[in-house]
Amino acid sequence: MQTHYQKALGRIVPQTLYVVATPIGNLSDITLHALAVLAKVDLICAEDTRVTQQLLAAYGIQGKLLSVREHNEQHMADKVVAALAAGQSVAQVSDAGTPAVCDPGAKLAARVREAGFKVVPVAGPSAVMAALSVAGVTQPDFYFAGFLSPKSGERQKRLAQWQEADYPVVMFEAPHRIAATLAEMAALYPQRTLVLGREISKTFETFLSGSVAEIQAALLADANQNRGEMVLVLHAAVRPKDAALSAQAQHIMQILTAELPTKQAAVLAAQISGENKKALYDWALVQKQDKGN
Repeated sequence: MQTHYQKALGRIVPQTLYVVATPIGNLSDITLHALAVLAKVDLICAEDTRVTQQLLAAYGIQGKLLSVREHNEQHMADKVVAALAAGQSVAQVSDAGTPAVCDPGAKLAARVREAGFKVVPVAGPSAVMAALSVAGVTQPDFYFAGFLSPKSGERQKRLAQWQEADYPVVMFEAPHRIAATLAEMAALYPQRTLVLGREISKTFETFLSGSVAEIQAALLADANQNRGEMVLVLHAAVRPKDAALSAQAQHIMQILTAELPTKQAAVLAAQISGENKKALYDWALVQKQDKGN
């Protein structure tokens, strides 16, 4: 372990911004690379310096902290660029997880890169990937929606967009809104498979899996399940095997496949017709096979 830590220290260079992922719960989830960076850089940009100070203290690290929050990120970026220009190395951390993923960091990274300095990711804990890894989804792609809107109308509109989604959707939700969100999901697709991850990597970590209606019932039955930070993984919609494409969708697909690759045609046809992308793609393959026979 010490050998790898020393190697990590040796790779840290001046005039570089390191975007460091920190634990989302269990402090032992931090990587050796992250510890080396935090120990060696000249300046650490933190979302909340008090939270970051607790992390540093747990590992005996003393660092110079600079508060970089959403409201001052653009302004503080100039200070960071000045520090890099002076030959210093800088780390950016959020309170938990990876900066710039529903946390401050994106504006800082963009400004530093525009100034001609390197921006290097230090990979580590991610609530999104942690939830996906245990959700049992089989699709190779997924959509990350971040935090859902606190406004009911906007949230319902967004949820409705995923009624026929042939890919899983990962989203964050706050405990005081989870009941309303589940009720809105249940109204749209009560039998859709959903995984709810709560307090991931923390003492009261819980994963619930079932239909939307079943998850809703579980939270109604146990008030403790309404507490803490939450990640929702909505599985892809299951299209009935006997569901037929409309004549209009078939006609659109026929026109597009004459000019475009089948996959690209299916994407465009789905956007135009509202039909399932995979169903359109499969239909086109069958048509090609029929023509070849």
